[in-house]
Amino acid sequence: MPSETTGPKKLGKLLRALESNWQTEMVGYHTYLTLAERDADPIRSQTLRHMAVAEEQHAALWAERIQALGGSPPKYHGKPTGDADTLANRMGGQRMALRRLEIDESRAIATYSRQLRELNDEPSLAILRQVIEEEQEHYRELSSLIRQRYPRHVVAETRSSPRVMLDELLAKRAGSGRQAAGWIGDAIYGVNDGLGAIFGIVSGVSGATAGSSHYVLLAGLAGMIASALSMGSGAYLGAKSEREIYEAELSRERDAIEMNTPEARELLSLYFQVKGLPEDDADHAVEHIAEDKEQFLRALVAERLSTSEAGLRKPFISAVSAALSTAVGAFVPIIPFFFIGGYEAIIISAIVSLAAHFAVGAAKSLITVRSWWASGFEMTLVGALEGIVTYAIGIGLGHVGA
Repeated sequence: MPSETTGPKKLGKLLRALESNWQTEMVGYHTYLTLAERDADPIRSQTLRHMAVAEEQHAALWAERIQALGGSPPKYHGKPTGDADTLANRMGGQRMALRRLEIDESRAIATYSRQLRELNDEPSLAILRQVIEEEQEHYRELSSLIRQRYPRHVVAETRSSPRVMLDELLAKRAGSGRQAAGWIGDAIYGVNDGLGAIFGIVSGVSGATAGSSHYVLLAGLAGMIASALSMGSGAYLGAKSEREIYEAELSRERDAIEMNTPEARELLSLYFQVKGLPEDDADHAVEHIAEDKEQFLRALVAERLSTSEAGLRKPFISAVSAALSTAVGAFVPIIPFFFIGGYEAIIISAIVSLAAHFAVGAAKSLITVRSWWASGFEMTLVGALEGIVTYAIGIGLGHVGA
């Protein structure tokens, strides 16, 4: 028995650490497996399956060591889908889930590295060294997937099947675009803009009028309407411009293909090769795609613009989402002034608005992978500074006007 385990207390500490490691690996196994089953991209799905198998093997190593030390077989306490069904992963989409997994891998590596210094059990240390090396490989593979590059060893497994590569391209066409946030991101940023803008207006007018509900409501409601219309029209024009650019590029590429088809084929093959495909497989995939001229055109444009028509925003939906979310955020600071006025309304409005700032900041963590409390605190601090500055300016302007 190793020196670390000579006493019951030290043995218990070691067993708790190893069981925690086992739970971590099992959560990773279920998460990777669930994401692999849901991923429409065959190569990315295969990569995630490889990671799931590795995590399961790591867990088996920890379970074997736990039992060798006299501990009970560990029991999994997590969800059947691991962390794949967390709110952040559901709303953020596949790419955001990969970013969170990348962070989880870095944390696991840090934990295991710390255990290398703390544990005094050579068999456990040998497992740690092996696991750390493989977790570092997982981290690199996740980084590649996030950047839309495929690990070469997974590509090699599918190189004999050009059809798999074609399916990969079609899946990309169907699911590309603004994945990491989607309309959730638009809504959060709309609320953020509306809340920030009108909180500043309410603070400034309150300072100038000592919280007169009549003037604050007039200014707040006018600002809310103006902000919502501005955000809505901006979102509409932005989405419309994206589509116009895409259609213009589509037209240019159609002409280029008609003028020099061999060059266009070579260009698409090079795009595939940059992503990790061997030259022969890339050429073979292009041959399949080029059998349908319209499909070939859209595949080439998708590679050049890193998006597809399906990934473009719909102008009307973008406009409505931006306008409504901005109006919701803008309405929050003026709510107290419907019922009361004076300094009491100012204080309540500040409390409600700062609470809303924190909630919006925390919600932003769903699409930015920052911790919710840090994001919420940062947003609250910015809102507080904005309110103080505009309130002071309002007081100054009120005295000037008087």
